[in-house]
Amino acid sequence: MQKNRGGHYVSLSLLLKMIDKVVIENLVTECLTDTDCYLVDVKISPSNQIVVEIDSDTIVDIDLCVKISRYIDENMDRDVEDFELEVGSCGITSPFKLVRQYMKNIGNEVEVLADGQKMIGILVDANENDFSVDVQVKEKGKKKTVIVTKTFEYKNVKYTKYNLKFN
Repeated sequence: MQKNRGGHYVSLSLLLKMIDKVVIENLVTECLTDTDCYLVDVKISPSNQIVVEIDSDTIVDIDLCVKISRYIDENMDRDVEDFELEVGSCGITSPFKLVRQYMKNIGNEVEVLADGQKMIGILVDANENDFSVDVQVKEKGKKKTVIVTKTFEYKNVKYTKYNLKFN
């Protein structure tokens, strides 16, 4: 028995049998070559449930998700290690995980949670270090609102996600 990062005891044989996340990431990346899609995240549970999240600069269609699923299945040996596999696109209201997702959403309304404050505004810029959002702020003592550009470093933001509105 060995302690995992959470301080719980895990069988050493279980640790040796887990599917390697890097292998899955490489397979997905290979499959996405020559597309405008990209890997966002891979999660693998201790019971080998694999969840692959992809995104695109345009659209992720079901056919691509099926293609990736089949590609992973063809390149993994279920006789050696059985697994459950789910491949899908990031949800429209899922928090952004990559700078590329921020860049894709420039011009869109986003919700940002930073420093315990939730703000909604238009994403106006994004780069490797930070991003900027135009938010409406009430002037003190006045009813009038002004647009202020707020810049956030990624490390100081709990989440940023597309703000889905229903009219």
